[in-house]
This record gives sequence, C-alpha cells and structure tokens, in this order.
Amino acid sequence: MADAKSPAKLNNEAEIDTALVRQLADILNDTSLTEIEVERGDLHIRVAREITAAPVVQYAAAPAYAAPAAAPAASAPAAMPSDPATIVAKAGEEVKSPMVGTVYLQASPEAAPFIKAGDTVKKGQTLLIVEAMKTMNPIQAPRDGVVVDILVGDAQPVEYGEALVLLQA
Repeated sequence: MADAKSPAKLNNEAEIDTALVRQLADILNDTSLTEIEVERGDLHIRVAREITAAPVVQYAAAPAYAAPAAAPAASAPAAMPSDPATIVAKAGEEVKSPMVGTVYLQASPEAAPFIKAGDTVKKGQTLLIVEAMKTMNPIQAPRDGVVVDILVGDAQPVEYGEALVLLQA
C-alpha cells in the first residue's frame, strides 16, 4: 500500500494522488460543499459526500371558525370592573368538557335548551351535548344541584377540560 504522499497505482496503471484526494476531502469537511471534481490531463477525481436530509414535515393550518357573537373571544382577557363591590365570586362545581368539540345547549335548533341558569338538576341529567367527530356526547350532571351559570354559548368550540356549567349544591 502506498503512503499518503506517494501516488497509488490501480489495476489500469493510472496513478491516483492520495494526498490530493485527502485535501479535497478536507475541503468538503471544512465547507458546505457536497462534492468536488478535479481534472489534470487524463486524471479525473471526484470526491463527494452523501448528505442525508431530514424528512420534510408539513403542517396544515387548523380550520378557522367563527365564534358566536354572544360568546366572548377566548383570547381576549375579561374586562375587570373598576368598582370592587361589583366583583362577585361564583361558587360552585365546574362541569368540565371531557373532550375537544362543539357544545350544543339543546338537542336540535328548534328544541328548548336542556338547562337554564337557576334550574335544579338531578345526577345523570343531560346538561348539554358536546359533538366530537360527528358523534353527539351528552354531558351529564355529576350530582344533584342548581345551575348557577352556563359558561359557554351554543355551537361554541370547546377544549378538553374547559368549564361548561357551574353547579351549586
């Protein structure tokens, strides 16, 4: 085997300058090039390195939805009243959404709402429906109580764990 400074001979008697090949490889490593070609007379040397590209990941935008006019925008902070006497803490148990979906307050557009603020409900009674993946999921009262407030609007998108209804014993 020839040392790095002397030319190596192949079967066809062409001489390869291994020092030149090493220099070209060093240039590849020091730069962002992926290949180099050199020609000297009949000698043609091409040094290349393989670059493995990471797979391209494409993200689709989430579908836009229009929030109902009656419902406050989720990203807008709630306005705080300036008079401390007007701040009223609502006590009760929050009934939270068990899934991401769209909430409906009645069984159909022409039907009466399942509940209204002030209604007395029994454990297991349907409070509202959350539609997820074309499936209507009734959200039931976890216990007997009085509906203090309905915290969402009809046809409003909801997130997992978002408070839907406030119940009081």
